[in-house]
Amino acid sequence: MLNLMYITKHPEIARIAEEAGVDWIFVDMEFIGKDCRQGGLDTVQNHHTVEDVANIRAAVTKAKVLVRINPIHDTMDDYPSSEEEIEAVIQAGADIVMLPYFKTTEEVHRFIGYVGGRAKTCLLVETPEAADLLDQIVEIDGIDMIHIGLNDMHLALKMKFMFQLLTDGSVDKWTRIIAQKGIMYGFGGLASLNGGTVPGRMILKEHYRLGSQMVIVSRAFCNTDNMTDLDKVRSIFNNGIADIRKMENEMNKLSKEDFKNNHKAVCDAVGIIVKK
Repeated sequence: MLNLMYITKHPEIARIAEEAGVDWIFVDMEFIGKDCRQGGLDTVQNHHTVEDVANIRAAVTKAKVLVRINPIHDTMDDYPSSEEEIEAVIQAGADIVMLPYFKTTEEVHRFIGYVGGRAKTCLLVETPEAADLLDQIVEIDGIDMIHIGLNDMHLALKMKFMFQLLTDGSVDKWTRIIAQKGIMYGFGGLASLNGGTVPGRMILKEHYRLGSQMVIVSRAFCNTDNMTDLDKVRSIFNNGIADIRKMENEMNKLSKEDFKNNHKAVCDAVGIIVKK
């Protein structure tokens, strides 16, 4: 089954997500350059801290703690360098460290060197430059997993909607390259099965068609920024994650033709959205 990730810095939300069956709690420290890329858009910009990493580590027992650091950088405005930042998050308890928004193989080598085998490594491929170098990147030793970021990638490619990358063959091509090296991979985010601009159940089938092993349970699944009732949050997580797992079990019965038909339906839905 898919490894499900949920982004939060709140220990009480992390515990609810873990109890519901979320596999990885995602602490998001990335902020460098993000506002310039996504300014004015309805996107999440979290800027979590090393203290948040430690708090989440203390709050969960079964779930892994994944930390998205900043892109590779040297010391800037008194903010620690990448090497210092990675050291801090590992000491705070990160199980998996994610490198976002890289464009060169040199950045990947630096990242893997800084982690030094003390945590799992995850690359977030979300720039056209990284995608163009993917054949070279997958040959680098020390990469444990790769996630394809549809949001920043579609912005960089001047597309109107992030799921166009599913319909134009891009994600198919990239996942084939990664799969050939036996590296764990995933892409994008997942709303509730009946929620999202394209319903989550259609996107979930795309993950299975493409052999994905990881996905972010998105803000559209449960936006805890707008909720104070933890019982309501718990109900959304328990029911929503159970629905996802139930559908995953049902997908074992589907044929290649079923997945092909779903992909066509995704293409049709995306086409309508882009046209509007």
